[in-house]
Amino acid sequence: MSRPDWIALDWGTTHLRGWGMTASGSVIEERHSEDGMGRLGPDGFEPALRALCGDWLEGGPVPVIACGMVGARQGWAEAAYARVPCAPLSTPFTRAPGDLEVAIIPGLSQSEPADVMRGEETQVAGFLALNPGWDGVLCMPGSHSKWAHLSAGEVVSFRSFMTGELFSALSNHSVLRHSVGGTDWDDAAFDDAVSETLSRPERLAAGLFGIRAAGLLHGQGSGTARARLSGLLIGAELAAAKPYWLGQQIGVIGAGPLARLYVRALAAQGAPAAQANATAVTLAGLTAAWKLRSQT
Repeated sequence: MSRPDWIALDWGTTHLRGWGMTASGSVIEERHSEDGMGRLGPDGFEPALRALCGDWLEGGPVPVIACGMVGARQGWAEAAYARVPCAPLSTPFTRAPGDLEVAIIPGLSQSEPADVMRGEETQVAGFLALNPGWDGVLCMPGSHSKWAHLSAGEVVSFRSFMTGELFSALSNHSVLRHSVGGTDWDDAAFDDAVSETLSRPERLAAGLFGIRAAGLLHGQGSGTARARLSGLLIGAELAAAKPYWLGQQIGVIGAGPLARLYVRALAAQGAPAAQANATAVTLAGLTAAWKLRSQT
């Protein structure tokens, strides 16, 4: 392949994704590894990058733009948070130590209520680059789902929810692990559970144990149990995030089944949401960061 003009990195807790890019923002080649931040010590980041992109770096320096947990306190170099309200991409970027030319995108912070994000700011920037002039609310589902209010090209405020992490913990480390195994799914059970906690979020804890009881007493299947667990948690999240999405233009970032569940749950509340591909907006955000850095 031809030598890239620059390298884009999405460096998360569990995975590293890299793209060799042209100056205009076109992808030459994509690569990935399992060398996420969570398995690397302070001295492990440069070797992990060289293992993934070593041949791209031959023949002279190649600028690298990185987003995600690589800029966390436990990452390669801590990239200080920019405080909202502000544009999703803030300069200066943080230079990683070592011989490589690696610029790390800062995350965003909010004082009250206290909140932080890393990586999602790049998705916000990419979404705005692909949808110029867009105002509204972006939902970014995941282990720690984010809801961000955007206006005039800035992130005005945001909130994070540990919905995905709660689902994983309850599925694998609670009494519910006996009920929700497998991959079967029940759409009707999901819809009912979303409605239940969206209207009465205080019933969440009781509803969760009810999943186990329904399996013991009524033979509730694992597909129904799994769907109810997801629906109860997402419904409670939507109840708490209602001041964000109610009456707003909504975008949901993600191409997989989790993003589709959020779109489905919002549609049931008369709140249609447009779904955007997470990889596409991440690349668009990294490209916007590359252009911003080139101008400074």
